[in-house]
Amino acid sequence: MLPREPWPRPSAAAVDAVRRALGRAVGPSKLVTDPDAMGAYAGDESDQEPVLPDAVVLAASADDVAATFAVASEHGVPVTPRAAGSGKSGGCVPVAGGIVLATLGMRALKDIDRREHLAVVEPGIILADLQYAVESEGLFFPPDPNSRAAAALGGNIAENAAGPRAFKYGATRDYVLGLDVVTPTGARLRTGRRTKKGVTGYDVTSLLVGSEGTLAVTVEATLRLVPKPEHVYTVLGLFADGSGSARAVAEIVAAGLVPRCLELVDEACLGAMRQEGVGVDERAGAMLIVEVDGDEPACERALEAVGARLDEAGALDVLVAQDGAQRERLWRVRSDLSHTLRKMARFKIAEDVVVPRTRMSELVVEVGRIGQARGVRTMSYGHAGDGNLHVNFLWDDPAAVPRVEAALRDLFTRVLAMGGTLTGEHGIGSSKAEFLPLEQSPELIRLQRDLKRVFDPQGILNPGKIFPRTGHGSC
Repeated sequence: MLPREPWPRPSAAAVDAVRRALGRAVGPSKLVTDPDAMGAYAGDESDQEPVLPDAVVLAASADDVAATFAVASEHGVPVTPRAAGSGKSGGCVPVAGGIVLATLGMRALKDIDRREHLAVVEPGIILADLQYAVESEGLFFPPDPNSRAAAALGGNIAENAAGPRAFKYGATRDYVLGLDVVTPTGARLRTGRRTKKGVTGYDVTSLLVGSEGTLAVTVEATLRLVPKPEHVYTVLGLFADGSGSARAVAEIVAAGLVPRCLELVDEACLGAMRQEGVGVDERAGAMLIVEVDGDEPACERALEAVGARLDEAGALDVLVAQDGAQRERLWRVRSDLSHTLRKMARFKIAEDVVVPRTRMSELVVEVGRIGQARGVRTMSYGHAGDGNLHVNFLWDDPAAVPRVEAALRDLFTRVLAMGGTLTGEHGIGSSKAEFLPLEQSPELIRLQRDLKRVFDPQGILNPGKIFPRTGHGSC
């Protein structure tokens, strides 16, 4: 884990006062102050060092959220919102202590409207449960981060979560019609709409989606749904090396094909998948996972077209998953890659950089060069259709931290030079805040800080996230 300078915490007197006030405001049953119990709310799935909060509120309603903000505002104590804690950028780590506002208990599925193709849900609902419910009604909520079995919708909204299906269907923002939120000042706002179209006023909903829990806390969301695809087929393209797989991606995109998933796995990650029991040809040094969906005729045409492009790019073999069980096993191992890699070294950092997809092969080569030059082990996989590569740095010796830091900066510098961006779906959080000025101008950062102050004039909501550490908290 990379070291971080500690943030100032509330005084002991402020903590005592806040705990007493929260007990009165939300009730003792919704307040956690035992250090052992609060440990479960100290970290997330990132490399950021867990930080023990001073109190945890187990919110069960919008009133609990508003009451928590009222107490926090009165005493000037920070509030860190938390859904399921599956994020990878330190977004829910309470870096300044204070209150963790946990919304996982707010998980009601209030409505599925089959005629209007929408759902109304609370932020604590687990994404996989939501998807199962709407698919049972013949509908589909496409965003699919690999953590969907554990991730809660509130966190997905905060981070604008995406996943493999984003190439065809887009990210979470594309499916959020409206939000019911509470701001740090206690204001409760309804943004957006229930209709398919609408351009009234500023698009505040889109601003809130992806704001990483720094502007307001979601207490209800209205989501757009689409018809559930009739069929899904998964194809594997095995290549001798990454250049062949990159050519295949370019040819698939150039042909105007839009698979629902277009995933790249490098040689090192293939080795990890083999260790997990996936039988992959030993000759293969790279793999593409391509998934198509739709009605039967459309799928047949897409399979034929994709297979032709894979062959033209020099695939060693092209395989179609024979049944749903085989397909699910493949995706389960792919989804678990991050955890599989974590077991291969004492320390791991996973970054999710994005470049123009025409430069994906260049990025893969560059990652290997950076790792070799800095003496840090690298392993990569990602959403090739979006140019979104998950770059993993692994090391065992704590003395390697300076080399890892140098490799990270090299990676970000090269990505931006290619016309890319620092993050595609994990967010900036606290893990990349110091790198934000590499991509954004001082004027743009200042404008975003000003927006933050409008929603959060005291700077108490999720301090330490997105912006570099200068001035007062995250403002």
